[in-house]
This record gives sequence, structure tokens and C-alpha cells, in this order.
Amino acid sequence: MSTHIGAQAGDIAPVVLMPGDPLRAKWIAETFLEDARCYTEVRGMLGFTGTWRGQRVSVQGSGMGQPSLAIYVNELFREYDVRSIIRVGSCGALTEDVAIRDVILASGACTDSSMNTHRFGGYDYAPVADFGLLSRAYAAAQAMPDVTTHVGLIMSSDSFYSPRPELMEPMVKHGVLAVEMEASALYTLAAEHGGQALCVCTVSDHIVTGEETTSAEREQTFGAMIEIALTAALADSD
Repeated sequence: MSTHIGAQAGDIAPVVLMPGDPLRAKWIAETFLEDARCYTEVRGMLGFTGTWRGQRVSVQGSGMGQPSLAIYVNELFREYDVRSIIRVGSCGALTEDVAIRDVILASGACTDSSMNTHRFGGYDYAPVADFGLLSRAYAAAQAMPDVTTHVGLIMSSDSFYSPRPELMEPMVKHGVLAVEMEASALYTLAAEHGGQALCVCTVSDHIVTGEETTSAEREQTFGAMIEIALTAALADSD
């Protein structure tokens, strides 16, 4: 039993979907999984295990930001023999090439966090997605004609309200599509533990145009990315 998850051995499936919002975890479990059971409510960070198309899968909230996510990812890989973690979250578009409700498959994650600076002694580590998950997610997305999908870099920022928004300009110039707060830590920790990781995000707000979705929409209507994530994670188990 781990410190922050508190589940028993065997409660958590080898494949985990990880939204930041614990209420999104609840919505995913109730909407997509059969026979879903809540295995943790510690600190209100809900986790559920059920089945999707006959295969076991878990959904675990991570909270906001890389330090919070790192707690849950470390425990999932270390204590529960998790094989794959797919972050399913929201992001803010940084370019007009990306629109509200588009889905982004993050091939890599830049960051302004110091977490990897400390980890690698000042070297720049490039956190990237697992290629198998990424390629299967792309194939699943291509089979959804009503979903616009982008594959590329995202930015994992430590600040939701950035005091230096102008610093995003060179990131956009170098191909960064959107900003969120967790993927860089997820990819780094998956590499450390020999696991697989992918970040699938739906654009919830647009930094350029000012468009945005509501909190209820972010919690309960981003179903396409969940189907993409489930297909990518479980396709190799068929």
C-alpha cells in the first residue's frame, strides 16, 4: 500500500489513464468503464479500476502540476507494477494552427520546470512519448473523421498564470503547439522506471484568440481523447 494512493496490491490495472482533475477520473470511469470500482479517495484524488472492451484499465487523478503528478506516477510504477500511463488532460493552444477542441498527441514535452535541471545536473534532457503508444494513438485518431488531431511538441509549465508570457514566443517559433502542466514529468518518470507514457490533450482554451471552454465542459465532454487513449493503451493487449 503506497503513501498517497493507498490501494491494495492488485487493485490497479497495468494500464492507467491519468487526468489531472479527480472528477474527470470519476466521469471517465462512469462513462467508459464497466464494473468500475473506486480503489482510493486519499486526499480526494480519486482512482478507479474497471474494464473497457473486456480489458482491465484504471483511471487515476494526478492533481495539477508536475510535482503533484510525480507523486502518483512514482507510486504507480514503483508499487503497483503499472506498465503504461496516458495523461488525458486539457491544454491551451499557442498557435492559430490549432483550434478549440482539437486533440494534441504530445511527441515531446518542453518545460520551464527545474525538476529535470536538478535531476540531470544542468543537462537538458528531452522527455518524449513512447513511440508505440504514440503511433497507436495516431492511428486511432485518424479513424475518427470528426476529430482534428495534431502530433507535436507541447510545453509543460510550472505556472498557470505566467509572469513572463512573452517567453512563449520562441517556443512557438520552434514548433510548440500548446501549453499544459504535467507531461514533461510523466515522460521523464516513465523513462526512469522503464514504463510507457503518452500525453493526449484536448484544447480547452486558446492563448491567441481568447476562446475557452467551461469547467463543466473540460470535466465531462472531452470524450474523443479518452477513446483515443484507451485504444492506444489496450490495442497491444488484443
